[in-house]
Amino acid sequence: MPPHSNPAEFEGRRVLVTGGSKGAGRATVQRFLDAGARVMSAARHRPAETMGADFVAADLMEPGGARALAEAVTERLGGVDVLVHVLGGSTAPGGGFAALTEEHWRAAFDLNLMPAVRLDRLLLPQMIARGSGAVIHVASIQRRLPLHESTTAYAAAKAALTTYSKALSKEVGPKGVRVNVVSPGWIYTEAADALVQRIAASSGGTPETARQGILDALGGIPLGRPAKPEDVAELIAFLASDRASAIHGAEYVIDGGTIPTV
Repeated sequence: MPPHSNPAEFEGRRVLVTGGSKGAGRATVQRFLDAGARVMSAARHRPAETMGADFVAADLMEPGGARALAEAVTERLGGVDVLVHVLGGSTAPGGGFAALTEEHWRAAFDLNLMPAVRLDRLLLPQMIARGSGAVIHVASIQRRLPLHESTTAYAAAKAALTTYSKALSKEVGPKGVRVNVVSPGWIYTEAADALVQRIAASSGGTPETARQGILDALGGIPLGRPAKPEDVAELIAFLASDRASAIHGAEYVIDGGTIPTV
């Protein structure tokens, strides 16, 4: 737990975190648990350890998975006060635009956009009925700084998620529901390491060369390191909290200074 955290800050709050089994999602689940929230997380496969959170195994790339999760959080927690969409990623190969098939494009949008759209549609009505709630969509700086080598479709899907989030905020803000976006840069997680390995395999180079290629494509990280999952989780918790009660329809970038413009 961060030393400044209030262990009762989210006491009584019901929090749903998608993609909560690893990386930034796992760190986010832990952050809310440490602050007293009742937390449910979801992923396709049950992790070995759920950290005390309720868990639902659901494939959110399918409409049925989103419905099953919405029903579970309503039945087990009685609804949701904070909805955090961390689920996302890319499994596309390296090789640029020509290497991306129709299936790669469809998978990118089914993973990075549609789960948020479906769950929002299912769960926001109860927030609107109460007149309160917080939604955080995790996008990526790639919506502004795409890496063409392997993640063009991912970057396009995250751009769509950010635009959708802004439109949603304008609609539901007057009804008491806050919507914000967190856009991380390079977070060094298992998924980031897998991307490095895929690029190395497609180029015939080494993981070190692939890692440096990503840094070069990003223009470097002025802070000198990728963000940690816990860094992202801390920003998400702040935006979900009462401390951010006037922050709405905003995008917060957490990239160590990677994006070179204001």
